[in-house]
Amino acid sequence: MSVSLPLRQRRSGNRPVWDEEPTTAGRAGRGVALTGMIAAVLVPLWIIVVTSLSTQGAVNRAGGLVIWPDGLTTSAYRQMLEDRTVRTSVVVSLGITVAGTALSMAVSVLCAYGLSRAQSYGHRPILTLLVVTMFVSGGLTPTFLVVTGLGGYGKYWALILPGAVSVFNILVLRSFYSGTSAELIDAARTDGAGDWRILRSVVLPTSRAVTAVITLFYAVGYWNAFFNVMLYMPTESQKWPLQYVLLTYVNRGNGRSGTSPACASARRWPARLGHLPTRPMWVSL
Repeated sequence: MSVSLPLRQRRSGNRPVWDEEPTTAGRAGRGVALTGMIAAVLVPLWIIVVTSLSTQGAVNRAGGLVIWPDGLTTSAYRQMLEDRTVRTSVVVSLGITVAGTALSMAVSVLCAYGLSRAQSYGHRPILTLLVVTMFVSGGLTPTFLVVTGLGGYGKYWALILPGAVSVFNILVLRSFYSGTSAELIDAARTDGAGDWRILRSVVLPTSRAVTAVITLFYAVGYWNAFFNVMLYMPTESQKWPLQYVLLTYVNRGNGRSGTSPACASARRWPARLGHLPTRPMWVSL
């Protein structure tokens, strides 16, 4: 009994529809959609950068947001950098980002590797507890009470430890580590390697892409974080990271409309540039 197939499948050797060559209309629609998505990202970024580099008169004539350059100046950026608090906050943000990312990756990698080994002790109950925390949280008030009760108010570690580990990132790492070739691990154990050596010489080298991407996730998260500053050191401006300093800078206004776009541009570009080294890793995932 023959089965009737759609016309496009019969013409292409019984291939499914989604394997067919796209039509001219399909290519055009895809191009339009991609162009629209790129424009949705680049146009706001362009407006922010141009407005931050525009003179006060150009900003006033444009109604607050400049689309086309008119009288470019770097006075908004100079005004920010002349503030000692801003310069100090850059060092603070870099320190928090580096220290926090290193701690988060160390804990996440070790936890993910342990959970990826089926013979590890208690890995199923621990995995279950971790997954539960993704849906059930103690809340903001208990977290604040715990941190302040441990003496974290006004301390840098209060900006790192409360959010040092992401269960989602651990599960992603665990998924990749579980896919490591069993033959490689067995060969390493035959040669006398322990778990530390296997992790360092087998698992991590074969999982560089996901490790780089998760590192970027943590780094961008620490760089952009400012809410914990509002909770644990709201009055100590000399300890503020860049994001919170720029937030207060925008709220003050400082007498210039270009200040807000300059602050937005200054806080976003380091994170965007941090994506460049990991772009090849995204392709290999």
